[in-house]
Amino acid sequence: MKIVVLGAGISGHTAAAFLKKKLGKKHDVIVVSPSQYYQWIPSNIWVGVGRMTVDQVRFKLEKVYRRWGIVFKQAKATAIYPEGDENTNMGFVDIEYTAADKKGQTEKVEYDFLVNATGPKLNFEATEGLGPGKKTVSVCSYDHAAHAWEELEKSIKLMQEGKKQRFLIGTGHPMATCQGAAFEYALNIAFELKRRKLSHLAEITWISNEFEVGDFGMGGAFVKRGGYITSTKVFTESVFAENNIKWIKRAGVKKVEQGVAHYETLDGEEKTTEFDFAMLIPGFAGQGIKAYNKTGEEITSTLFAANGFMKVDADYNPKPFEEWSIKDWPQTYQNPTYSNIYAAGIAFAPPHSISKPMKSVNGTAIFPAPPRTGMPSGVIGKIIAQNIAHAVKTGKIEHKHTASMGRMGAACIVSAGYSLTNGLGATMTVSPVVPDWEKYPDWGRNIKSTVGEIGLAGHWIKLFLHYMFLHKAKGYPFWWLLPE
Repeated sequence: MKIVVLGAGISGHTAAAFLKKKLGKKHDVIVVSPSQYYQWIPSNIWVGVGRMTVDQVRFKLEKVYRRWGIVFKQAKATAIYPEGDENTNMGFVDIEYTAADKKGQTEKVEYDFLVNATGPKLNFEATEGLGPGKKTVSVCSYDHAAHAWEELEKSIKLMQEGKKQRFLIGTGHPMATCQGAAFEYALNIAFELKRRKLSHLAEITWISNEFEVGDFGMGGAFVKRGGYITSTKVFTESVFAENNIKWIKRAGVKKVEQGVAHYETLDGEEKTTEFDFAMLIPGFAGQGIKAYNKTGEEITSTLFAANGFMKVDADYNPKPFEEWSIKDWPQTYQNPTYSNIYAAGIAFAPPHSISKPMKSVNGTAIFPAPPRTGMPSGVIGKIIAQNIAHAVKTGKIEHKHTASMGRMGAACIVSAGYSLTNGLGATMTVSPVVPDWEKYPDWGRNIKSTVGEIGLAGHWIKLFLHYMFLHKAKGYPFWWLLPE
């Protein structure tokens, strides 16, 4: 049989690795990804402040996949034909090569099972003036992070000459997610400036679509710390205050000009804030892959939601916030129309946000989209691989492995400064990711498993995890024993 995996990020790479390990040489695993590299995205933060090089966070996929026996095609998927066409009854994907030696060439890749792990399109275009090459920088990919460091260095040199600099860090779209990455970057900039004794020349401002800081796209959390129950709002505000970081919340950035960000507040006010350096996370969208049935009729809306993410076994029926339940969230990530298609990581369409939806008095939605990165992406990729492998071996699609974000716990290490002797990292665990107010009416989550600590040990752990996950991704000895 042929299993095709679209994407080689955390979720797709994990799925491909476990599929090949469980299915061996008897079956083909094919990975289609437009980049020749795997990148460990969490460490892009350190690239963005000059503490790691690009080559410390990436490696070439071809060599690893050749060793594993996986077929690698450096290409992007453009269309899916889940029923085949007039020439074949097998589903297939249209791909267009991005590798230099085949650039622009197209191919039809047939499959028995398809895993969509294409990740997000970084939708800079949704905010005028946003993104690299325009008015702001990004740390969403290794090349963006390297560019961010180049621009940050310019600000540091100006500060060394005695000139004040204004830093604006946060979200660059009213519905953006990945507040955690922006939070890390703000803290790392503060740390680097303090290390250089330049803090007195810096004005750092956090701007976010969160109703309260510390929401992080998951409705905030209550964590157990030092024997006390603390909200992530209080935790985040305290960390900001300690680092002399101001904050603007409930803000949807709608346009960026040179040195000026225009935003709307939930109160409906149109405001601006000035900057010399800005790193603003864009909104995410699906990759824009089209879908067609056997006769060539477009069925993109059958396979994908309006935002471009793939429909799975979630409850997409609109309902008020008060009626949201963990039962709305998918467990198997199988497409409801085509049973041999799955979506992993950011590529699956969530049923709704986790944070409470908010609209300004002008009708603008200003709240975070739900995060699906990091540990949840890896876990989802793994359980999809396990279920497909079982189906291939037995001929039965039984889904013995599930991973609902309403039952799944997650751990996150937030870097607050890179240094082996005085670095900082905030270690946080939440269980479950999507709060379950029926089971945990007091805190929404299991407070015994939802904890947060900050200190030097957190930095050591994050640095250790950087090397551990690269070891796992490269398929070095006993990689499968390491957690997602």
